[in-house]
Amino acid sequence: MRLLKLIAVLLDYPQDDLWAHADELREACADPALSPARRVALRGFVDDLVAQEPMAAQERWLGLFDRGRAMSLLLFEHIHGESRDRGQAMVDLLATYRGHGFELGVKQLPDYLPVVLEYLSLRPVEEVRDWLSHVAHILELLAARAQERGSPYAVLLETLVETAAGKLDLAALRTRVASEERDDTPEAIDRVWEEEAVRFGAEAPGEECNPPTRLPSGAKRIEPTVTP
Repeated sequence: MRLLKLIAVLLDYPQDDLWAHADELREACADPALSPARRVALRGFVDDLVAQEPMAAQERWLGLFDRGRAMSLLLFEHIHGESRDRGQAMVDLLATYRGHGFELGVKQLPDYLPVVLEYLSLRPVEEVRDWLSHVAHILELLAARAQERGSPYAVLLETLVETAAGKLDLAALRTRVASEERDDTPEAIDRVWEEEAVRFGAEAPGEECNPPTRLPSGAKRIEPTVTP
């Protein structure tokens, strides 16, 4: 799905060479799979992004996704926190990628949302929908938080929610996140990183963030090796 590749590029940290591909990004926004309104919204995001100086765009990205954990694009932070299960989940995800000939860069983490989307952009549509359904609750939460913070990145996350769930209804979640304590202030960042388990707002992840009992289609689970 070309749409997932586009969102993967736009969600990623804006590297300096992104500006050289502005016309290609605009062209990709005309994906016929999107509604006219969504095409306009994505084109508006691209135009706004490339109109900025790279350093300003990079600072905006860091301010949203790299200060605090509530907006983390590392999916397993929202599912496993800092538990040991996260390490095994990473191993399983890497095995799945490699099993389909998808290799990561040296510094890439397998649960980084743009990486997941790039992988899925190469997979069959039914598999894509299955995978996205497993993380739809995280995408919805990220979209609602981005909306609440007035971030332009909300349009990318909303598009993912629509792709995963076939609809966009974040009213209840927006009410919930409006009451959350922000975790991107200097004081909050210091406090959160001192905790053993990740927490979002005033509460730890609820049951809706528990890992699914069924793996997405095409995913592999590697049993941990026990040394005698």
